[in-house]
Amino acid sequence: MGVGHDQIVGFGLVTLAASVFVYYTIWVIVLPFVEPSQVIYTFFLPRFYAVALPLIAGVIALTLIGAFVAYTTMKTKKVKSS
Repeated sequence: MGVGHDQIVGFGLVTLAASVFVYYTIWVIVLPFVEPSQVIYTFFLPRFYAVALPLIAGVIALTLIGAFVAYTTMKTKKVKSS
C-alpha cells in the first residue's frame, strides 16, 4: 500500500520539477526573442529575477548543506571523545 503512495508522491515531484524547468527555460531562452508587447510577458516576472531567484536558492541550499555537514561533524567528534 505504501508503494502506491510513494509512486504518487514521486510522480508529483517529477511533474513539479519538469514544470519549473519548462517555465524557467521559456523565461530565459525564449522570452528574449519575443516582442515585449505580447501577452506572454504577463506570465513572467522581470528578467532580473531569472538570475536573482536561482542565486538566492543556491546560497540557501549551500548554507543548509554546510550547516548539516558542520552539525554532523560536531556530533561525530562528541561521540568519539566520550
